[in-house]
Amino acid sequence: MPNFKKAESTRVVVIGTGFVGSTAAYTMMIQGVASEIVLIDVNQNKCEGEALDIEHAISFAPETKVWAGEYRDCKDADVVVIAAGINQKPGQTRLELAQTNVKIITDVVKNICKYTKDAIILMVTNPLDVLTYTALKASGFPKNQVFGTGTTLDSSRFRYLLGKKFGVDPHSVGGYLIGEHGDSELAVYSHANVMGENITSLPDYDKNAAEAAYVRTRDSAQEIICKKGATYYGIAAAVSRIVRSILNDEDHAYSVSSLMDGEQGAKDVCVSLPSIVGRTGIKRVLDIKLSADEKKKFQKSVQIIRKSLDAAGVK
Repeated sequence: MPNFKKAESTRVVVIGTGFVGSTAAYTMMIQGVASEIVLIDVNQNKCEGEALDIEHAISFAPETKVWAGEYRDCKDADVVVIAAGINQKPGQTRLELAQTNVKIITDVVKNICKYTKDAIILMVTNPLDVLTYTALKASGFPKNQVFGTGTTLDSSRFRYLLGKKFGVDPHSVGGYLIGEHGDSELAVYSHANVMGENITSLPDYDKNAAEAAYVRTRDSAQEIICKKGATYYGIAAAVSRIVRSILNDEDHAYSVSSLMDGEQGAKDVCVSLPSIVGRTGIKRVLDIKLSADEKKKFQKSVQIIRKSLDAAGVK
C-alpha cells in the first residue's frame, strides 16, 4: 500500500472583518488556500456572522475549517492578514488615513505578538506602506516576516488595462507598478511586455494609450470607492494569491511593500519593488534595472512615504 504523507495543516488568521477582510477570507476558502481560517474583529457579532456565512459555502469548496476566534488563535498561525482599520472615504487619499490607523495597527500587532513570533504578517490596511512599516517596528520581527500587499493589485489592474488597450489577453501581458501604494506609484514601462516583447515594439503601440492605462490604474481605487463605497474583490484575490505563495513556498514574484535597505536607493522605508515571496516571507528583493526617469519617480515616491511616516510620528 502506498505511504501517503498527510497534508500539512495550515492556519491563516484574518484580523478585521470589514469588506476587505471578510472577502479575503471567503476567497481563500473558495480556493482552498488554507486548512484553517480564523476571523478576528472588535465587533464580535459581525465577526461571528461573517464566519457563519462563509462556513455555509464550505460544501461547495475544498474542506476548510472557519471560525470566529480570538488573538490567542494566532499561536498556531502560519500567516496573519491584517485588514483592520478605518476605511478610505470618497475624496480621501490613502495617506490621509495614516494617523488614525497607525494607532489601531500598533495595538493589533502587539496583541498578535503575545501569541506568536513565527507567523508571517501580511498588511492590507491603508495607507499600506506607512502601516507596513508601523507593523514591522511594533512587532520587532525580522524584515522578511512583515510585508504588505503593496502594488500587487495595482500591477494586476495595469496588466488588465494594457491588455484591453492593445487587444491582448492580460495573462500574456507582463507589467507592474512600483513605489507607494497610492498616487505617486509609477508604471515601469521599460519592463512592460507581451510575451517578452516590450510594448513599445508592438506594431499598434500607442504611447497615449499606454499612459492612459497607467492613469486609470492609479485612479481606480478612488473611482470604485466613489461608485460603490469600497474596493474589496480585487484586493481579496491578491491577498489569497500571496498567502498561497507563502504557504506553498512558491517563490513567486510580486510587487509587494517591504523594508528597504538600500535597494534602488531606498533605505528605512517600506515601499513596493518586485520581490520573491515564499514560506519565510520576503526571500529577496529583485535588483531590477530602471530607466533614469523611473529612478527619479521612484525616489520621489519614497520621499512621499517618508514624509507621511514623519507626519504620523512613526519611527
